[in-house]
Amino acid sequence: MPKGVGTLQMKIFFMPFGCKVSGYEIQNLEERFSADGHARTDDLAEADVCIINSCTVTAQADAKLRHFIKRAARANPRCLIVLAGCFPQAFPDKAKDFSECGIIVGTKDKTRIPELVYAHLAEESPPRTFGVSPTGARSRFEPMINTRAAGKTRAYIKIQDGCDIFCTYCVIPYARGHICSKPLDDIRREAAALAASGHRELVITGINICCYGRDLSDGSRLVHVVEACCEPDGIDRVRLGSIEPEMLSDEDIARLAVLPKLCPHFHLSLQSGCAKTLKAMNRRYTPEEYETLCKKLRAAFPGCAITTDIMAGFPGETEDDHRESLAFVERIGFAAAHIFPYSRRSGTPADRMPGQLDNGVKNRRAAELAEVCDKTQAEYLRGFVGRTVTVLFEREKSEQFCEGHTPEYVLVKVPRQNGESLWKKLLTVKITDSADGFLFGEALP
Repeated sequence: MPKGVGTLQMKIFFMPFGCKVSGYEIQNLEERFSADGHARTDDLAEADVCIINSCTVTAQADAKLRHFIKRAARANPRCLIVLAGCFPQAFPDKAKDFSECGIIVGTKDKTRIPELVYAHLAEESPPRTFGVSPTGARSRFEPMINTRAAGKTRAYIKIQDGCDIFCTYCVIPYARGHICSKPLDDIRREAAALAASGHRELVITGINICCYGRDLSDGSRLVHVVEACCEPDGIDRVRLGSIEPEMLSDEDIARLAVLPKLCPHFHLSLQSGCAKTLKAMNRRYTPEEYETLCKKLRAAFPGCAITTDIMAGFPGETEDDHRESLAFVERIGFAAAHIFPYSRRSGTPADRMPGQLDNGVKNRRAAELAEVCDKTQAEYLRGFVGRTVTVLFEREKSEQFCEGHTPEYVLVKVPRQNGESLWKKLLTVKITDSADGFLFGEALP
């Protein structure tokens, strides 16, 4: 037990905001505190410490963070609140205003949080700790290796941090800094540990995973990460997180296509199907290049799911631009899409651009994009009816159905029989029907 904490077992409330990377980092902190004998709690009122990993991708994310901090302080005034992550890194002066937080760090010092907490609690009248280090020059990957994801069929592996693309709407390069990659040997060790813990699927995640290895001297690239994650026995599936369209080469596709454990699911962030808008966003591809990549992936992975993110109402987007994007989205035929109206983010070039649109226009355009994507998703799902697929089952959320996902990350519901649990089982399922965003099926003997 660390000096100053004595034999007290602390109860710690962990709160990740935002992306899968945030959840991975919280899991790493939970493992570190657990190794010192402390326990997780899901009850703020009984927590000794509340650790928040913040997101600042939108102004709405900032508002949610403020609301939660105030709620936590009201629910438990004696609790030590630790604020970490993207918000204090991107907006350190604003973070200082959160007087409820006894410890504040950015995105680079999360592994120091346990020692900061122990030092704080060891003093009778501890000073407030503000430890946001500037991202500045390139830095090494902060060592993080998780060995489990409690109660989960799939586990995430964070392989890199940072982004050097600087899309004009995005604050993340300022919050996460330059690209830094986890050494490939550490990824192998982590994959083996997660397999030994009983996980059957690994999801490769990071801030911009296609940039993996650019800061390393050994020539490692994303394809080497996928191959390494496929190595352990017990791992049945390896899944890629969000990838940038311009960073997947023909050689990479050919090497990935021969890996039987790799899931045929590619989340290619689009943002817009209009060439002019993509250029204004500082995206590094054209609609034609994006479409060509989709065709290559579908040729290499027949029936694969291509999913995406689409932004509606970027500054300067005209009605004609929107129609161009709509037509492109319909032509690609996405299996699923996350669609959202553009949200102004202070500190980004897009926030200062002329032609800002009102919320009514942005919301209407988002709804029109969603209508198209709902149709293409329904068409994609209907193509599964009558087929047999493999489904990896997860914890049951219903008394009626067991739920799991196909390799394409399509949700499948199978009727529960005699209260049986299918958790962590990989079964062959015949698809009988499609519904709004998921499939029905019957497990075969």
